[in-house]
Amino acid sequence: MPAIRSRHLCSVAAALALTVTAPATTATAAGSSAALREVLFVGNNWDGTADVIKSSGDFAKIGRIDVVPDKDERMAEINVDPIKWIYFMAIRNSVGEGHDQFVDDMYSTPDGTSMVVSRPSFADVVSIDLATGDINWRFPVTGYRADHMAVSPDGKRVAVSASTSNTVHVLDIETGKQLGRFATGDKPHENIFTKDGKYIYNMAIGDVNTQTDAPWLDWTKGDRRITVVDATTYQQVKVIDMRPRLDAIGLTDHSDAVRPAVFSPDESKLYFQVSFFNGFFEYDLATDKITRTKTLPKNPATSDDRTTFVNDSRHHGISMSPDGSKLCVAGTMDDYATVVNRTTLQEGPLVTASKPYWATVSGDGKSCIVSESGTDQVTAIDFATGQKTVSVPVGDHPQRVRPAQVPAGWTSPSAG
Repeated sequence: MPAIRSRHLCSVAAALALTVTAPATTATAAGSSAALREVLFVGNNWDGTADVIKSSGDFAKIGRIDVVPDKDERMAEINVDPIKWIYFMAIRNSVGEGHDQFVDDMYSTPDGTSMVVSRPSFADVVSIDLATGDINWRFPVTGYRADHMAVSPDGKRVAVSASTSNTVHVLDIETGKQLGRFATGDKPHENIFTKDGKYIYNMAIGDVNTQTDAPWLDWTKGDRRITVVDATTYQQVKVIDMRPRLDAIGLTDHSDAVRPAVFSPDESKLYFQVSFFNGFFEYDLATDKITRTKTLPKNPATSDDRTTFVNDSRHHGISMSPDGSKLCVAGTMDDYATVVNRTTLQEGPLVTASKPYWATVSGDGKSCIVSESGTDQVTAIDFATGQKTVSVPVGDHPQRVRPAQVPAGWTSPSAG
């Protein structure tokens, strides 16, 4: 692994895998007799495509979707608006590492007929018909960049972070109509619905593109906090600032920018990563305290120079096995992924992976799936053994991987 890297990777996050969809090969959509097949969506950020792969087994590719079918129209709008053009180029030359960011996050609609995608460079969310490849609806976010999303447990609402306006929009997933919105800290990133659908957690990560990365300059990064809102009224319920909680355990030099995170099955604990740290924390919601810290191994080939970390994140990506016994961590800058025993916090084998950027769970719950943005593939790691089982080639710069559903027998609307 090279010692010095570009600090700019497609925007973090966060994120995380809160829920694992039950196998849906023979499921039926609500109000429909159409059988659905469980798959995984893989967002190829620099390609402007999303690969559809099997959700378990050999994870073979099923098809590919063009998520920017309206690219010419969007570019025409940007090119005649000086402000939009400035932000478009800023995204390309900062978080995009010289590339446009065409897909950040994606989910399927409850009936499996459409894919809903957030597109950072176009500052919008679109719904794409999986049969035709056409756009059903488009929602421009406030500001100039769209980021991470989350879907409600019933699949009917999608929350999207508008990172330059410190806003989260909540949309009807079928129509794209805004149902509500709420204010956040600086640079909202990851969103999580609680499993009962009552609350939304938003993680604001602050300014991750500045060079003020020394611990004593951490205050320059902005207002970084978790905002908890009522998912019906979209009114703020609580704010969680990890700064005093980190200080309380003597970690005054650690960043409080919460990156990807995942709840335990009973939602009593939150496991989260922060900027610059090779490891994660356990936070107890009842006591409002960080209860355990896990420091994971460093790769000796990785520079400790914080300015070389992509968007301030050393490790980025965390998921949990359905039974809550294992965590899977993507060691982004250290070029590995590993399965960690949740009880003992002992890590398993360090599975070599090239700039792994996300971690989620396979449809059968047996594997952790990480996206390797450095080699354009996704890799499955067995939760039971901690060993790699298979890698599958995908498009350019894969980031988010999400469980999804498509109609049984689905094929791509065009070759890819």
